[in-house]
Amino acid sequence: MTETIKRTIKDSAGIRWIVLILISGLTFGTYWFQDFFSGIKPLMITEMGITSSQFGTLIQWTTWANVFGMIIIGGIILDKWGIRRTGIVFGLLATLGAALTALGAAGTFTTDTSGQLWVMMIGRLLFGSGLEIVCVIVMRTVVKWFKGYELALAMAINMGFGRLGSTLAQALSIDIGHGVVSPAVNFAATLIGIGLIMFFIYIIFDLKLDKQRKGQAVDDEEEKFRFSDLIKLVTNRSFLLIALLCVTFYSAVFPFMQYAPDLLINKFNFTYDLPESATIMVLGSKTLGNLSIYLGLFIFALAITLVPSNIKKKSTKFFSIIVILVLFVTFISSFADTFGMWLKNGPKTASLIPLGSILFTPIFGNLVDKKGKAASLMILGALLLIFAHLALSVFNSITLGYLGLLALGIAFSLVPAAMWPSVAKIVAENRLGTAYAVMFTIQNWGLNVFFKGIGWVLDKANPEVVEKIETTRQALEAKGLSNVEISVIMQEMQQVTHEIPAFNYTTPILMLVGLGVVAIFLAFLLKKAGAKQGYGLELPSGAEAPNGENSEE
Repeated sequence: MTETIKRTIKDSAGIRWIVLILISGLTFGTYWFQDFFSGIKPLMITEMGITSSQFGTLIQWTTWANVFGMIIIGGIILDKWGIRRTGIVFGLLATLGAALTALGAAGTFTTDTSGQLWVMMIGRLLFGSGLEIVCVIVMRTVVKWFKGYELALAMAINMGFGRLGSTLAQALSIDIGHGVVSPAVNFAATLIGIGLIMFFIYIIFDLKLDKQRKGQAVDDEEEKFRFSDLIKLVTNRSFLLIALLCVTFYSAVFPFMQYAPDLLINKFNFTYDLPESATIMVLGSKTLGNLSIYLGLFIFALAITLVPSNIKKKSTKFFSIIVILVLFVTFISSFADTFGMWLKNGPKTASLIPLGSILFTPIFGNLVDKKGKAASLMILGALLLIFAHLALSVFNSITLGYLGLLALGIAFSLVPAAMWPSVAKIVAENRLGTAYAVMFTIQNWGLNVFFKGIGWVLDKANPEVVEKIETTRQALEAKGLSNVEISVIMQEMQQVTHEIPAFNYTTPILMLVGLGVVAIFLAFLLKKAGAKQGYGLELPSGAEAPNGENSEE
């Protein structure tokens, strides 16, 4: 006897996309808060008097809880409590951490630099404890609402919101702060609070859906975490290789992005503040003006990726691509002078790396789906990583620097597009949740080391710069100047008169070249192991592996 399945609000396309927007608020806010410090690192050094090593320590504290397994613990809690309760708890934890970071930056508890840093580090620790779990919760929510519908498209758009958050955080934090640290931190913390409010609104829809589905046979969207699965994972050679590849690759990208604007300023004399002639004003605000340009780029990136893929007729698909490209060229041409100055500005140029991934990741993902060659593409991505960091460390050519950033952006898109689908071939479906939790935990081990390591090595490689900054600050403090006044003077001494020498980033970035070399070695081993174990890593998605198996035994 066939049972009639009752329609629910999930079957409404309009409701599904409203839900996606609501839960993407948390994705946007957490990604923004994760990366916004990179845009104001020089300001933090001059205003707060911190060193690069202390900056690295502050960023490092985001990962400590996850180093010790918070992601796995959160996954277990998610299985037991469900989306709503887990989302509220970990969303509140991330919001609390962001608020504490903002209070520390404002000097609410103490104006002593060391004390401020400790408050901010505790805030980042709490934020990091909620960050990764929030991302897992959002992913699980997307599956719940879009399984059987536009799941891949919804995941791509949700990730696009995250990358947009990273992009805007790097590019606009200096504009929001108007040359002061605290307003930029306050704004970033507020965004997470807004994202949490959007999640509370989403809960109304979730409660209604569960009420409508009550009594229906519903498949589990996520497989529950089991400790026994760890043994099978850690004894699988291919899984261990791809997990190690994950940590080496992301350790060479995410920590670098925290320092990229400062590197461009110090190495290639890029600007920190934009001149008024490069400012687009909207409603009397240059921040809104700059935001409007980024939103335009974001819309074009989504359009060129998503519109043609949803058109079946080839001629119409080709025509849509031409129209989008013509509109894009027109858009770029109308702001040609502005973009020319942006490409000489540290925060704006560095922000193009995550923005580019919005465009390239779905393209490479589609390539892997149709053509395969995932292991080979991971080797190519590692090669691009090596070139990028060599171009940005050893050589002093601005042209090579731009090419290095372009190569890094492509690698940032290419390797994940090949890596994550490969995990599903290596690991059986009922262990994927465990596999991703383990990989994210191992990834945080690498991030923890290199977030701090780059800043520590940078200070050790530039003792004369650290000493000059410290003595200059002490002399200005002796005159009774405020932190903001000191910051303005020291920025002029760094960027205009060059009385304070520039940091030399060669040594810390060369460390990342070493990670690229290790990544190539691991990718070759993965390709060999995958072929031997018959996972079909070089085959298109859905193609049968030589031995008829697509996942681990």
